[in-house]
Amino acid sequence: MTEPIEGVPQQIFLAGQWRDSADGSRFPVQDPGNEQRLCEVSDAQDADVREAIDAAVGAQEAWAATAARDRGEILRRAWQLMTDRTDDIARLMTLEMGKSLAESRGEVAYAAEFFRWFSEEAVRINGRYGRNPAGSGRTLVTRQPVGPCLLITPWNFPLAMGTRKIGPAIAAGCTMIVKPAQLTPLSMLNLAAILREAGLPEGVLSVLPTTSASRVSGPVLADPRIRKVSFTGSTEVGRKLVELCAPNLQRMSMELGGNAPFLVFPDADLDRAVAGAVTAKMRNNGESCVAANRFHVHSSVADEFVRRLAEEMSGMKAGHGTEDGVRVGPLINAAQRDKVSELVEDALNRGAQAVVGAKALPGKGFFYAPTVLTEVPPDARILREEVFGPVAPVTTFDTEDEAVRLADDTEFGLVAYLFTRDLDRAFRVGERLSTGMVGVNTGLVSNAAAPFGGIKASGFGREGGNEGIDEYLDVKYLALSVAT
Repeated sequence: MTEPIEGVPQQIFLAGQWRDSADGSRFPVQDPGNEQRLCEVSDAQDADVREAIDAAVGAQEAWAATAARDRGEILRRAWQLMTDRTDDIARLMTLEMGKSLAESRGEVAYAAEFFRWFSEEAVRINGRYGRNPAGSGRTLVTRQPVGPCLLITPWNFPLAMGTRKIGPAIAAGCTMIVKPAQLTPLSMLNLAAILREAGLPEGVLSVLPTTSASRVSGPVLADPRIRKVSFTGSTEVGRKLVELCAPNLQRMSMELGGNAPFLVFPDADLDRAVAGAVTAKMRNNGESCVAANRFHVHSSVADEFVRRLAEEMSGMKAGHGTEDGVRVGPLINAAQRDKVSELVEDALNRGAQAVVGAKALPGKGFFYAPTVLTEVPPDARILREEVFGPVAPVTTFDTEDEAVRLADDTEFGLVAYLFTRDLDRAFRVGERLSTGMVGVNTGLVSNAAAPFGGIKASGFGREGGNEGIDEYLDVKYLALSVAT
């Protein structure tokens, strides 16, 4: 049976207050591990969106004038509250998204770290001062908040993708409207309650869960007073948002789809490579934009790598995320499970061989067995499309140039992974790969202190690191004339 959701807000968070939607409508939230309804959440309507815009605009001037130290302390208090309540937050996330409790606890720690990191960045928003080259004046460069923002978060990391955007917005002095994913609104509503408790002023943050993404994004981005949008999601939706932002030329940062290659060279430490493969593939049940999507392994070590990887993945316990020892939770819904099945069937029909898995698991919940495929032909859709599931398709290569060519044979450019003991090769290949991030002998690249983002069809802009706060700041130059 699904556990009750107690003490978790299920209304709109509008300008610091919990409210029913304008027409009182609500929508259900489902537990993907057993297909049962968890609760119903208020469904934001047009009137709610207009009020949220006005609230963000109305609070912007005072919030921007708030001392950086005070903004940072709000984030610091929120980090502490999240850390203290890790188990409760993790259980909520597992119930609405499906990942195991161990995975959810990891996400809580990762999400909270963005608040701690940006609490420290808030007081380091610097400018510069100097003489102009002619010596007749001075140059003063400052940075100030870009203004009210729209932040759109995905369902696969319902907490961390929120803190990664909210943290720098608060630190920079921006107000914001957050639209969480329809499938997983509870983690974001719970985060809003934490931020309110931490002292975030009214109007700085509104959270609008809704069954219609365009009901929020359309009017918000049509309003020229909204100056920035940050989106994590599919490339298809990202392209549409770029069009919506064009008339008002709003600032944008986009973390879009991925098709990450995982390269194993002949001199790789196979123990590390297999461990890295499991991390890069199976984190979040494979439902991650940075999940390894294509495994390109040198032909001399391919058989051994596949044997070890299949052994590891076949031994992973699947089940409801709240059960002890579970490492593989359900996929988010039936449509996602069907998409994974479709891609695997396409590969098998084209000649690929299933070493383990390649089937949906019976019973309630949207489960798919951890899968390893070999002999995957180049025309298989699974090498072109983002899998978002626990499937590892393996192909082979013979030369370094071939490995790079295979890795870059995609429109996406978010992350790549490479395993080698050769330091020269690590630098050489890492610099050649057309991605925004590269994991060298590791299957985990996400870190609050590092700039996360991609190139090509994987988007633009960076989240995290010193670069993350720059997305929420405008540069202003003052030319000063000095009398002599």
